[in-house]
This record gives sequence, C-alpha cells and structure tokens, in this order.
Amino acid sequence: MDGDFWLVQRMRMGDERAIEEFVLKYYPQILKYCRGHMDDYGYAEDMTQETFVRFFRNLDRYQDYGKMANYLYVIAGNLCRDYYRKKGRIAREVLVEASMAVLKGEASGDAGRDMKNPDLRMDVRFALESLPEELREVAVLYFLQERKQKDVARILGISVPLVKYRIRKIREIFMAYFGKEDV
Repeated sequence: MDGDFWLVQRMRMGDERAIEEFVLKYYPQILKYCRGHMDDYGYAEDMTQETFVRFFRNLDRYQDYGKMANYLYVIAGNLCRDYYRKKGRIAREVLVEASMAVLKGEASGDAGRDMKNPDLRMDVRFALESLPEELREVAVLYFLQERKQKDVARILGISVPLVKYRIRKIREIFMAYFGKEDV
C-alpha cells in the first residue's frame, strides 16, 4: 500500500493534518495543469480549488484507483473542459513552457534561448492553440506536466499506443508549423 492510501484513510477519519498534507502535496501540480488549460490565472486557481472541493465532497466514495494525482487530473480536466463548454469558448492559451519542452526536447540549437524572442513565443502560442483538444490534452500532460505516457493514458482513459501516436502527431504539427526537420 502506498502513502496515499493511508493518507486517504486518515482524511476519512477527519485528520486535519492529513488534509493539509494532501493539499500541499498535490495543489501545485493541479494548479500547473489547470494553468495549462486556462487563459486566466484566476480561473486556473478557481478550477484547482474546485478540483479539491469535488474530491473532498466525494471522499467517502473514493476507491484506490492507483496514483492519486491521476485521479485529481481527471477531475481537473473535466472541470476545465466543462468551463469552456459552458462559456462556448476554446482554450486560448496553453503555457508556452509546454511548447518549449517540445522544441527544447527535440529541436536542434538553443530553443530555450530562442524562446525569449517575443515573435517566436507568439508563434508557439498560436501553434498550441491550433492543436485539437485531444492533442492539447496530451501536450499539457506529457510535455508540461512531464507525466509518463502510461500516466497520460490512465488520466485520459486511452491506450498507451494512442498516447504515443498523439505525441508523434504533436511533433509533426510543430515540425510543419515551424518548418523544422527535427522537432
């Protein structure tokens, strides 16, 4: 049994320290994830807080499904999608860091230094915005959150081969968008 199992048991018994420990452990990750989907930091904070509210509201029904972070990512992802669906909007901004990871991880040259160029940063933002939602989800989890492919698959409820395919598609899209041969 992992530490999260015992943490959940303590939270169910009303242990305030366990609740605080849980929030301190997972809040930064979930906020970063929500920030990757929201165009406004305040909304990202709201979605993060709502993720924890929903988790605690249903704590008595929670069953150990594996990694706790994956379960929280599912809740947060659903909240972010619902937000944009209700507003009739498309997520306008995914963090530039996600695309930096794509470029820096595979591109030749010093992509990190190049990202200081405002024109390139704008291009990267537009490239991310152009990704279909299912690819954007994978980009945020894999490149920004640096989740393993199997974790991305669990969070999104898809197969690992499909995650690998989407990562390849993201790289192809960026390659075409930026005219690079080795992205």
